[in-house]
Amino acid sequence: MSRVIHVLNGPNLNRLGRREPEIYGHTTLAEVEAMCREAAGADELVFRQTNYEGQMVEWIHEAIDAPADGLVINPAGLTFTSIPVLDALKMFPRPFIELHISNIHRRDAIYHRSLVSTAATAVIAGLGARGYGTAIRALQDLMG
Repeated sequence: MSRVIHVLNGPNLNRLGRREPEIYGHTTLAEVEAMCREAAGADELVFRQTNYEGQMVEWIHEAIDAPADGLVINPAGLTFTSIPVLDALKMFPRPFIELHISNIHRRDAIYHRSLVSTAATAVIAGLGARGYGTAIRALQDLMG
């Protein structure tokens, strides 16, 4: 039986490959999705990106209700500002991994305090785009 994994991406990640490549690299979001699908193997993958906080909350609710067996979220800028995203994630009853392409702790101080980390099962940061595959495999281990 295949499990269902949701991968949710926040604001500006649709610009990967073009946005600050010195920080985020040259990998596009389409390439990230392909890496996630490969890492997921037989598990079903729902892969999404939004620039809107409310849409992210709706997708988290959908993952709760569907239900998804696990979740990987790169909340991007919502990491540091969104109480609604945090509150939605607190309702997710299964394992979820917070993911960041860059090492947020080596960046400006504004990026050091993640609201999402207070609810996440685990956090991966600083592995670049390849961190997505690592997150999928780690989530699969956490799901058992």
